[in-house]
Amino acid sequence: MRGEDRRRLDGLVNVRSRRIQYSSTVFGQRCQEAGIVPSMGSVGDCFDNAMAESFFATLECELIDRETFTIPEEARTKIFDYLETWYNPRRRHSALDYLSPIEYERRYEESSNARSV
Repeated sequence: MRGEDRRRLDGLVNVRSRRIQYSSTVFGQRCQEAGIVPSMGSVGDCFDNAMAESFFATLECELIDRETFTIPEEARTKIFDYLETWYNPRRRHSALDYLSPIEYERRYEESSNARSV
């Protein structure tokens, strides 16, 4: 996807670990350019990555463990297809009041627009 085709990520929070690649100045600058707010939890806080860990466990269970990939491009294509045709538009999440990510985002946008009028 070309850069101009991507949505702007203003207000997105990137919660990351204290690993060196995520605490670098270059990474922080790139987040700022993309409109992402960097956030780093305290040392030893096990809840920092709970949502990300849950997502990757789901991805592994629902797709990766059930597929055989022969080349990296095949893995990229199948993961993209899983995200865009199942996970984002239809898979319901308990953390999102049992809505799909797209439906949750749509409702959030509607309520934000109603508040700003």
